[in-house]
Amino acid sequence: MHPRVLEVTERLVERSRATRERYLAMIQAAADEGPQRGKLQCANFAHGVAACSGSDKQRLRLMDSVNVAIVTAYNDMLSAHQPYEHYPERIKRVLHDLGSVGQVAGGVPAMCDGVTQGEPGMELALASREVIALSTAVALSHNMFDAALYLGICDKIVPGLLMGALRFGHLPALFMPSGPMLSGLSNKEKADVRQRYAEGKAGRDELLESEMKAYHDVGTCTFYGTANTNQMLMEVMGLHLPGSSFVNPGTPLRDLLTDEAARQVTRLSRQGGHFMPLGRIVDERVLVNSVVALHATGGSTNHTLHLPAIAQAAGIQLTWQDMADLSEVVPTLTKVYPNGKADINHFQAAGGVAFLVRELLDAGLLHEDVETVVGRGLRHYAQEPFIDGERLVWRDGPAQSLDENILRPATRPFSAEGGLRVMVGNLGRGVMKVSAVAPEHQVVEAPARVFRDQQELADAFKAGELERDLVAVMLFQGPRSNGMPELHKMTPYLGVLQDRGFKVALVTDGRMSGASGKVPAAIHVCPEAIDGGPLARLRDGDVIRVDGRTGTLEVLVDAAELAAREPARVPQGAGVGCGRELFAFMRSAFSTAEQGASAFTASLEGLK
Repeated sequence: MHPRVLEVTERLVERSRATRERYLAMIQAAADEGPQRGKLQCANFAHGVAACSGSDKQRLRLMDSVNVAIVTAYNDMLSAHQPYEHYPERIKRVLHDLGSVGQVAGGVPAMCDGVTQGEPGMELALASREVIALSTAVALSHNMFDAALYLGICDKIVPGLLMGALRFGHLPALFMPSGPMLSGLSNKEKADVRQRYAEGKAGRDELLESEMKAYHDVGTCTFYGTANTNQMLMEVMGLHLPGSSFVNPGTPLRDLLTDEAARQVTRLSRQGGHFMPLGRIVDERVLVNSVVALHATGGSTNHTLHLPAIAQAAGIQLTWQDMADLSEVVPTLTKVYPNGKADINHFQAAGGVAFLVRELLDAGLLHEDVETVVGRGLRHYAQEPFIDGERLVWRDGPAQSLDENILRPATRPFSAEGGLRVMVGNLGRGVMKVSAVAPEHQVVEAPARVFRDQQELADAFKAGELERDLVAVMLFQGPRSNGMPELHKMTPYLGVLQDRGFKVALVTDGRMSGASGKVPAAIHVCPEAIDGGPLARLRDGDVIRVDGRTGTLEVLVDAAELAAREPARVPQGAGVGCGRELFAFMRSAFSTAEQGASAFTASLEGLK
């Protein structure tokens, strides 16, 4: 093992000792009680099985039958989740053949950041992760189940499902992907049309045609944003079947993987003889593995929020510094848009997760001796699935990358490091993803222009007011301000300015997510402006230094002068309309971005 990986793991174990022990005791106590439905009052049990067939009712009266909870994020508006429509029926049929039962225990909301981008509904996105965790808990609260299957893909859905599932960590669990859509218009072509539209060189008809050619079918969006980062992380964490993340929907292989997932989760139950609850799989080593894989693939910056929140749900205290320290020694092995031209289907064809896992294991960067849903040892995930006749089989993944423009061995990486920086200075603490930023753009020192929403920046650009070196400061975009929406509406404008030869950067208490691209962005800055953080004291013209090489984030203003300034105020009318007012209680409870921007942090820290 690489000494840095061991060092970070050991300090994570020590830091988390009290909360982790309490967490494990909690799930052990729940597991020791055995199948909960056997202890229910007769009326309670009757309610729980009333809608089942006669044979399933009889099976559920027998404690040697496995009852599998299905928690689904299905809706038919989201392309990634539409394939889940028929999963429960298929799962139940497979379980029935095994003498077991499946019940759709509950549904969780699944909103699309792509649909709400730049719109008021986007301010509900991060809060939806907490709602999904709560909905998962509600689904499992009936205590009728011996194991659980989780059906989810996209940005907040998988983290929310996993956070909720970990609070029922005594149950064996398996996460089921549905796969990416087939490749359409290339991501580079799509980005080029967006940028030309921002410059007034393309009309709305051309823009709409481009977008509909890019997002054209069922399945996950094909760029390497948060949704596909989720899938890769679930696999490296050992919570998917090996090689299942990026198999396209509606294919025979996808169907066989769905069937096998249903069978495998029953094997993990007490009745199945290989009892392995979720809470024992997700330990400190698995969290470190997830961070390593995130860096090696240039994954979504949203996971600097999600991974600490997920860790907290398992009693583990993961920090940004842990993540940044790992980034220094983890090489970047992939180039997938927005870090390259390829999409996730090209990554899969080049060798995919199987090749990536083997390279990272052989380089001593992943813990191999971990539990997974298919048994002990991460080496299982260096294999990929195939159809042999009518059977599903696994074989070793490719020994070599089939396209080193997309996926490289650890001995010839794209970069010797992962590209995540913790940004520190007199403006607070934030993060920057530098893996997609050209070296010549990673350091910007320029006057600030302060904005309070994305439309202000767009209007200033169209008025010709931004034709200069610039650090755009976007205030009141943090979790406690407005729920921390993604800020991609302004990305094309900043990209145009950079292409015109100006030095351009962004500083914000908001987030940019998995599509963070070529413009250097110090994001997730805390303390956020609404809490009186230094960002709220910035003025137009203040010179700000954003140094992605050294991790420096500072304003070149005298400390006394900065402290004496009156902080900016939240714009009037913020957080009202489109249901945003319903989430005010949650915004007030959110922790800092560094703590995962979670409404649950305070209650989970109480386990210490």
